[in-house]
Amino acid sequence: MHGPYDHHMARTTRILLVSGSLRSASTNTAVLRTAGASAPPGITAELYEGLGDLPHFDPDLDRVPLPLPVEQLRASIRAADALLLCTPEYAGALPGSFKNLLDWTIGDGQDGSIYEKPVAWINISTLPTAAADAHASLAKVLSYAHAVVVTAACAEIPVARDAIGDDGLVHDPAVRQRLAHALSTLAAAARGASEVG
Repeated sequence: MHGPYDHHMARTTRILLVSGSLRSASTNTAVLRTAGASAPPGITAELYEGLGDLPHFDPDLDRVPLPLPVEQLRASIRAADALLLCTPEYAGALPGSFKNLLDWTIGDGQDGSIYEKPVAWINISTLPTAAADAHASLAKVLSYAHAVVVTAACAEIPVARDAIGDDGLVHDPAVRQRLAHALSTLAAAARGASEVG
């Protein structure tokens, strides 16, 4: 017998994975790829790969027609139910290219933009400082963007570079389990937000 909420169970929740690193062998990107590969049933996790294509943020360019990479970024965010971010720390803050991406998200006034969208982050730093300054910066920028940070889905999962396999993925079952849990928690928050909305 079907319950009253079965139609919600059938819906796939789409999560956009966004890395703050441009490095081809980035551990942050590898962790997000692993998250995508570890996504539980009912969750589709897609990696955004256009960070290096974005122009420098310029308010004069933030008008129709937008630069194509900016339109593609905003369209990817609108198509997602939530965002999962993973970034390194450079010089005590967010990498400039990642801050640039976040700057471009803020001017989107269309439905489905980062405004009030559920967002979480994975902090993989193995340093004693745990990339705390970068994540403090990230929290501040997300507050300016009016994104909804799902604290329960944010996680500190230290991952060393040598934990990445030849296929570009992390194979540690404990890491994969924690990533799957973060995705599930974020997806639940996104479903709850869509039901309220």
